[in-house]
Amino acid sequence: MSADTAAAIPRPPARTATTPVLTGAEAVVRSLDLLGVTDVFGLPGGAIMPVYDPLMDDESVRHILVRHEQGAGHAAEGYAAASGRVGVAIATSGPGATNLVTAIADAYMDSVPIVCITGQVFSTLMGTDAFQEADIVGITMPITKHSFLVKRAEDIPGAIAAAFEIASTGRPGPVLVDITKDAQQAEAPFVWPPKIDLPGYRPVTKAHGKQIQAAAQLIAEAQKPVLYVGGGVVRSRASDELRTLAESTGAPVVTTLMARGAFPDSHAQHLGMPGMHGTVPAVLALQESDLIVALGARFDDRVTGKASLFAPNAKVVHVDIDPAEISKIRTADVPIVGDLKEVLVDLDAAFHTVTAGTTPDIAEWWSFLDGLRDEFPLGYTQPTDGLMSPQYVIQRIGELTGPEGIYAAGVGQHQMWAAQFIKYERPNAWLNSGGAGTMGYSVPAAMGAKVAEPDRHVWAIDGDGCFQMTNQELATCAINDIPIKVAIINNSSLGMVRQWQTLFYDGRHSHTDLNTGHGTVRIPDFVKLAEAYGCLAIRVEKEEDVDAAIKTALETNDRPVVIDFVVSADAMVWPMVPQGVSNSYVQYARDHSPAFAEQED
Repeated sequence: MSADTAAAIPRPPARTATTPVLTGAEAVVRSLDLLGVTDVFGLPGGAIMPVYDPLMDDESVRHILVRHEQGAGHAAEGYAAASGRVGVAIATSGPGATNLVTAIADAYMDSVPIVCITGQVFSTLMGTDAFQEADIVGITMPITKHSFLVKRAEDIPGAIAAAFEIASTGRPGPVLVDITKDAQQAEAPFVWPPKIDLPGYRPVTKAHGKQIQAAAQLIAEAQKPVLYVGGGVVRSRASDELRTLAESTGAPVVTTLMARGAFPDSHAQHLGMPGMHGTVPAVLALQESDLIVALGARFDDRVTGKASLFAPNAKVVHVDIDPAEISKIRTADVPIVGDLKEVLVDLDAAFHTVTAGTTPDIAEWWSFLDGLRDEFPLGYTQPTDGLMSPQYVIQRIGELTGPEGIYAAGVGQHQMWAAQFIKYERPNAWLNSGGAGTMGYSVPAAMGAKVAEPDRHVWAIDGDGCFQMTNQELATCAINDIPIKVAIINNSSLGMVRQWQTLFYDGRHSHTDLNTGHGTVRIPDFVKLAEAYGCLAIRVEKEEDVDAAIKTALETNDRPVVIDFVVSADAMVWPMVPQGVSNSYVQYARDHSPAFAEQED
């Protein structure tokens, strides 16, 4: 070896008498300990096996062995969303890592703080198409806040510490740490705390005073203001500050799908959820407003409908910690970059200064909105086929469990009904896949939430389609004493797709029947399946049996409970704004005007 070659080889930090020397694998586990991690979800394989050896002896970190890596990712999401702490998932290289991709993308869309630690093949084999090699850093680069590739043992503590810092600050999100097998096996001095150098990463938390003042002035002058509340209020733990500002201004509040519970449903100023399946008052309040104060919301297409026709007469104050979101879809008249928990305090103080303690007169605006509430209350019609109403089932789950419960929904009709018919009074009670719309989210997310909040009742409200994607995690729950409750809203079909086929494709139900419900072969039989997984299993086919089944589930805490609620396939989610049109065309029910407009270009 030449002197030049030797000089080019990276050297580990200098040892001191008190610096322990650990393998890279031991450094992973020690770093998790020192970061305060108590629970991780994972599944071992060859490239991550070195980490699993010291993990076996660690008394601080509880490892929960999942049955599929996607389950680990969603469990980490549920853990984070329910508790506000960073969730952790561990997987091996190749397919183990790629199985995490859906959960990582989901966390990225919904701003959920998770750290995914994956094993990678030996650094000397990278790029050779080695067994179970995949460029997971490259694959996940568009769907993470940051991805680390670690090839040296001495770099592991810094990478993991930086991952937690990035995941949990600014706009939260997923971070990947991919560690080669030789880095896990090599030894290096373990230096803690490590030096974290993140050039360019400086999240702004304190907003500019002039912008705050301008926003307060607009609120004071508005005749038709609306507080448009997004999931950022939940992530920033700013619900109390939101309530203070809302009550100071007297403005109506709408909470998006991701923000359910950020403002109490029972509050007189709350109009409900806006968007494609939002309440008529919430949808039209935004559409008819003259000022929208967007708080941690991103003007998603499911809220705006056709963006060019959204709220045509409204000025916009947009508050977000992520500057990339501001004016991305709707140009902000007053852009404010900052942490909502701080911004809302400053905005409330500025509003009181501008108004000199008086409240703007928006009585005419409230008269219009109250008229909408009276004319278009949230409701549903009973099915005509004699089967149960899914809305009734979900409503009773919420009423019997109460606001202290946690509700994790899958994706589709049952998700919308759970957002509509359960009353949310606190943040972190509602977990769902809002941005990505991931079928299979519910069961593992509920599992993660129950690990994070073991003293709360946790429901997975799932569809028969979603449930079949990740129900293997019931084994994880049963073996690890994680007694979640699962309500399968079994309409024997891919319900939301079927609804669109009914409305827009002349009732041609192409490949949406699942044969799990009433009058079918029932493959699988959900009761038998749940019993095979060690769960208490109940089937309910009559509304008079609904309450007893829910109460049994709430009283059973020694194992998971699965209830197969056999409901009508004809039930639909209303209200509805068809995709691609103005929100002015919100339809209250199928035959309740205004009628659908032709889709616009």
